[in-house]
This record gives sequence, structure tokens and C-alpha cells, in this order.
Amino acid sequence: MKLFLLHTALLGVLLTNSCGITSKTVVKQEVAQEKPQNNASLIVPGADQLQAYLPLLKGKKVGIMGNQTSVVGEQKEHLLDVLLREKVDLKFGFAPEHGFRGDIERGEKVDNAVDSKTGLPLFTLYGGNEKQDSIVKSIDVMIFDLQDVGARFYTYITSLHRVMELCAKHNKDLIVLDRPNPCGDQVDGPVRKDDKFKSNVSFHKIAMVHGLTVGELAKMINGEKWLEGGKQCKVTVIPVENWDHSKMYELPVIPSPSLPNHLSVRLYSSLCLFEGTEISVGRGTDWPFQVVGYNNPVYGDFTYTPGEKAGMVKHVEGKGEKLYGLDLRSLNADDQKFTLKYILHFYNKMPDKSKFFSRAEFFDKLAGTDQLRKDIIAGKSEDEIRKSWEPELKEYKEMRKKYLIYPDIN
Repeated sequence: MKLFLLHTALLGVLLTNSCGITSKTVVKQEVAQEKPQNNASLIVPGADQLQAYLPLLKGKKVGIMGNQTSVVGEQKEHLLDVLLREKVDLKFGFAPEHGFRGDIERGEKVDNAVDSKTGLPLFTLYGGNEKQDSIVKSIDVMIFDLQDVGARFYTYITSLHRVMELCAKHNKDLIVLDRPNPCGDQVDGPVRKDDKFKSNVSFHKIAMVHGLTVGELAKMINGEKWLEGGKQCKVTVIPVENWDHSKMYELPVIPSPSLPNHLSVRLYSSLCLFEGTEISVGRGTDWPFQVVGYNNPVYGDFTYTPGEKAGMVKHVEGKGEKLYGLDLRSLNADDQKFTLKYILHFYNKMPDKSKFFSRAEFFDKLAGTDQLRKDIIAGKSEDEIRKSWEPELKEYKEMRKKYLIYPDIN
């Protein structure tokens, strides 16, 4: 693990007073001294910058929200192990949807347990936990370190919100160890406006492809006063070094069992809408979110048969059936951006279109609106559909600019 001598300059952003309590979102900007020239472009996530946040933990009781993506340095050592070695007084860990070690698939129950390696008590935020208040009251500061993938329906950002709610409620500090957004080069899709469509997969009033890091989103949540009662959370963001929104970033650790590589992460925002249908996105194969198919030859010449895979959800669309569709495995990952062409392709080819939106309510939650589904049923083209969300997307982009930590898309 390469550490550089750094000094810290605090760039404080003092947000408005709420409920009589003044709260801050602070970005700790780390400035490198005598950093070797060949490391000038090395992307350094917040977790790797121990010298920036260890002093903030000294003498404090600490909780952590993390998972298998919470790694430090080139050796990918788990943050939990690093903090314990550094004698940080860790009291517990919160686990997101896929569990603390990332081996629980979508929607499966995350139980309270202990970390198998360290014995640290683990608790869940996913699905609610009535002991959350007493758990958070027992510490002084929370650490949040999860790798997001840049899509509104990826529930790690819902976990961020819940942690911020608890910290704000009990006046606890939150340190966000920021990581690059692997799809941070785009801002696209419908903006969730109506609370009718609020859910774990559409928690915030942001674009479907939101173009934020978790640190930037934390600033937005505070700045827009989205926490209950307009409260604000005392957040310190440890920013990524040498990254901006136009830079590609391939994740060093897979964020969940069904996103096994860079291509699946880049296709995820376009293909996840199929979760509101019975169309397979490759769960139960070696290529989740890289193949798409259904049990009718009209969908394409490429075939595959889903089965069961360790770590993946037990419910697999089309399990045991020969499915026909699209093979996207040869696509260049960096070139992939959000598109409706795949969902429109399958809808237009389905013989009985009344059966396509088999989970219509969930599709609308993923989309953050029912307008997308209605426009598809109406036979509109992608260009026509995009026009329906242009005004709100433009408004969102303007709001987003206020909370950016990194240079924006070129």
C-alpha cells in the first residue's frame, strides 16, 4: 500500500441551519507533497488516504458501513482489517443489501450476525432494523465506504441516506470515504419526482443515471434537505484523488454477485429495467447483465440456458429454459451509455405485448415514473420518449452542479 506524505486543507461548505442545529458538509482536500511523477494520474480512492481520516477517529467509538468493496491499497486489504490493525475502536458494522461480504443477492434477507473473520457485530439497514437507534447512539462517528455504480436503483445510495438519517437524528459525525463513479461520465434518464414511486430502488429525486459519487450525493442530500424534518448530517467527505467525471474507472472489486465485470456495470443502467418484466438479463449464467433473452426464437439467434449460480438470487428468470436474445459480451465497456434500445427491441418483438410488463409496478419504481412504461406501450421511439424527461433532466443537471466535488464531464 502506497502512502504519501500529505497535508490537509479544509474546504468547508457551511449549509443552512435546520431545526436550530448548524450542520456542515466538509470536503477534506488532500494535497500531495513530493508525489512521484509517475503517480500523478493514479486514482486514489478516499479509503486509501489513511492519513486523512485516521486522525478523525482517534479516541472515538466508531461504526462502519461497508462490504467487499471497502478495500484499501493495491493489496485490496479490507478496510475493517486495516482499521483494527490501526487500533481504531470499532463497535459494529452495518451491511447493505448484498451483505457485509457481498455474498447475498438482490432482495434476500440480510440478518444481524458477526463478521466471520474479525467477530465484529454486524447489523442490517436493508429492510429496517428496530435496534438502529440504540446502535448508532453507542458510537461517536460513522464511516461509510461502499462502491456505487451510478444508477438510482442501485440500493447502496439508499443505504447512504439511511445512515445519514441516523447520524443526523443522534448528532453523530459521518465520514464518507469517496470512490469514483464508474458511470460518472453520464447524466441521463427520467428524474424521480413523484413520491408515489419512491422505494428502495428509487429513493432520491435524481436522474436514473445520476452522475454523482456517494460523496457528492451526500452533499446533495444535505443541501436539498432531503433528510426527515429537513435535518442535516455532519458529513466529512474524503475525496478521490486524480479522478474527474470524464475518467473511466474499472472497479477493483465487484460490487455485487450479478455485476462481475466492467461491462456488466456499464450495461446495468440500461438492462436493469428488464427486472420489471420476465425477460432474463443473464442471472444464473456466467454473464449477468451481458446477455438478454426470453423463451421465444423471435428475440434473436443467440441462445443460453440459465441455471443456478452460487451467490446469485434463487429466483432466476427463465431458469432451465432455452432462451433467445442478444449477446452483448463483445461490446466495448467504456463505450456503453444508458439507452432504451434493448427494452424497446424486446417489447416490439413480443407477440403478446400485454404480457411484457409482468411486474408493472416494480418497473415504474425502477423508472421513477409510470410515463416511461406508458410511452413504450404507446409505441414511441427512444427519441420521442427522451423528450418527455428533458425538462426535468435539465433542471436536475443544474441542481447537480452545486454539489460536484470533481471536474464535470467534458
